[in-house]
Amino acid sequence: MRGPACIALIVAFMASATMPALAAHTDAIIGFTPANAKHEHRIESQFDAALDKSEIRQWLKRMSSEPNGLGSPHDKANAEYMLKLFKSWGFDAKIAEYRVLFPTPKVRQLELVAPYHYKAKLREPPVEGDSTSAIYKHALPPYNAYSPDGDITGQLVYVNYGVPDDYKVLARHGISVKGKIVIARYGHSWRGIKPKLAYQHGAIGCILYSDPRDDGYRRGNVYPKGGWRDRWGVQRGSVENMTIYPGGPLTPGIGATADAKRLPRSKSPVIKKIPVLPISYADALPLLKALGGESVPDDWQGALPITYHFGPGPAKVHLKLAFDWKLTPVYDVIAKIPGAKYPDQWVMRGNHHDGWVFGAEDPLAGNVALLAEAKALGGLLKTGWRPKRTIIYMSWDGEEPGLLGSTEWVEDHAALLAKNGAIYINSDTNERGFLFAGGSGSLQRFIDQVGKSVTDPETDTNVIHRARAARLVRQLKHPPHNQSDRISSNPEQPLPIFALGSGSDYSSFIDHMGIASLDIGFGGESEGTQYHSRYDSFDWYRRFGDPSFEYGVALAKVGGHAVLRFADADILPYTFTGFANHVADYAQEIEKEQAHMRKQTQEKAELIKADAFRLAADPTEHYVPPKAKAPVPKLEFKPLDDAIARLKKTAAAYDAALKAHGDALSGSAQDKLNETLIETERQLLYRHGLPKRKWYRHMIYAPGYYTGYGVKTLPGIREAVENRDWDTAKEYIGVVAGVLNDFSDKVEAAAKLLQ
Repeated sequence: MRGPACIALIVAFMASATMPALAAHTDAIIGFTPANAKHEHRIESQFDAALDKSEIRQWLKRMSSEPNGLGSPHDKANAEYMLKLFKSWGFDAKIAEYRVLFPTPKVRQLELVAPYHYKAKLREPPVEGDSTSAIYKHALPPYNAYSPDGDITGQLVYVNYGVPDDYKVLARHGISVKGKIVIARYGHSWRGIKPKLAYQHGAIGCILYSDPRDDGYRRGNVYPKGGWRDRWGVQRGSVENMTIYPGGPLTPGIGATADAKRLPRSKSPVIKKIPVLPISYADALPLLKALGGESVPDDWQGALPITYHFGPGPAKVHLKLAFDWKLTPVYDVIAKIPGAKYPDQWVMRGNHHDGWVFGAEDPLAGNVALLAEAKALGGLLKTGWRPKRTIIYMSWDGEEPGLLGSTEWVEDHAALLAKNGAIYINSDTNERGFLFAGGSGSLQRFIDQVGKSVTDPETDTNVIHRARAARLVRQLKHPPHNQSDRISSNPEQPLPIFALGSGSDYSSFIDHMGIASLDIGFGGESEGTQYHSRYDSFDWYRRFGDPSFEYGVALAKVGGHAVLRFADADILPYTFTGFANHVADYAQEIEKEQAHMRKQTQEKAELIKADAFRLAADPTEHYVPPKAKAPVPKLEFKPLDDAIARLKKTAAAYDAALKAHGDALSGSAQDKLNETLIETERQLLYRHGLPKRKWYRHMIYAPGYYTGYGVKTLPGIREAVENRDWDTAKEYIGVVAGVLNDFSDKVEAAAKLLQ
């Protein structure tokens, strides 16, 4: 499910000759004594030797050979195939089955009824050279899961990307979407935010499309000549309101077992309120061409061969949707290797296996790398190796409609995970390019060190060095606004990892359970994307995604080394200085934003009082001047600042103690230390959760209420400030300060055990 915007952050490569010299090679590994580190390197060499790109290619071709959506026969067959593989490699494997509400379309109709008639095709035709593109049996057509049924007719309004700032532009032009049907292009937010905002502004329906300016011929050659979306390609996707909670819509907070108590469908807060349908840009063109009204601003213009207009009218459309609302089985494949020393400390590695149609790149390119890791671990088992901690490999089902399989499994095993979960390592899509890693700040140095143990397939450097180069080039062209996003050219400094929002299966682990998590993959060099279309196929992937399949091996190495190191470490390899620095940066961003908001609000109020906006507007165009907003108060950030100052001091003390005394710790003290470290991330949970969405309990990271996939750091405070909800901002300053102090208490206890 992870969108192409995630890997678009990493877009260029600087030759290593222009970079500072690489740090001298070291055999040291965080959490290992020197002797055990040498043994770990030997184990990793054996692991690497077992990885085979031809097997990765073969698995990908087989698993993407038929439609692979949730509920399809091939989706179940893939789960059963993987189960046999895991068992043959020595894992204790089973399929965990859940039953979730999953609507599939019965009726999809869209037509322009005025000022002329056009009936949308709503179909992706076969493509020459794509061997699976003519397979329609069991394939999900273009639609948005968890749209409601509807039969509506209304005037059309173009709302650009359909994000909050776009509605401000509409208001300035005196345009209301109340009683209208909106059309929005994909991009700038998760798709589910667009109908949510449309409904909140009074719209009765929502149409989504991929504009060629963002995802089509404006970017490069289209499929099959090139890799970009052609005129009939459609981005499917869920619009379940996952910013409230992901997973089955009827079972929030509990596993969707056969006998689970379910909400009535009408009571679910995550099913959209207005009909939503995605279409191709070929189907969008006649609709947009028929719009009248003022022409839109330059940054609203797409790449279709027309001048874009706001509307409303004279374009009028009829949209009719009907769905089969039924409980559908979800098949999660869960495979374990019991830990020899710490069986109740779980190292978890996951990727999903369901796609929207064939799903070669999303998700199977990541899933087959996971299989390669598991097979290599099976080979180590045959040599007599046993991990200290329990390793669990998970291939999730139902991720695409709403993180269904992972969320239901996590909710079903919440008590055990709260006690045993040491780390969750996720992947999803995978392509040729640069390593990206997001996750808990306590894992920043760990994944930096893991990445330095893996050589990039296209260069003679390690994947961290290459990723740093790419981000430095981007930083030169686009300096970051926030200090926490700035990259150091010093290879001794860990490469910062991205904060996690949502959009893949890590969400339940970190956001709900407080389990330290990573999300990893490669990307940034594939030619285009077929994200969520039927052309995300093996034939597309072998030409444009990762033709050599070397990056499948690279992902398996990064994921496998991370699993091995966490499973066999003497001391769990968390470090905290990077996390503390990031939290300090997040808080500083919010404090600066609030101060800027106060100044800007005052200046704008003075201009409004002076009638400046009316006088500056073109009198021949319709324009509504803004209204003055209430003054912005000064918030008291001292409790948060004090908690962060303590956190930075505590984190530095622990990291220094680990470096100085970690090798000497043994016996019961080591066991107690590991138990304490597992509990650190849990301290960042707040049992009442975030405002309006108590399922999200992590106070440092969460998907934004109006961004969806995009992260909001310190979300309880940040979103309250953005919404000018000063009482909530004040409340969550205290909440966040409290969880940070709890976190510091736990880290201090860990440091004392080292000393």
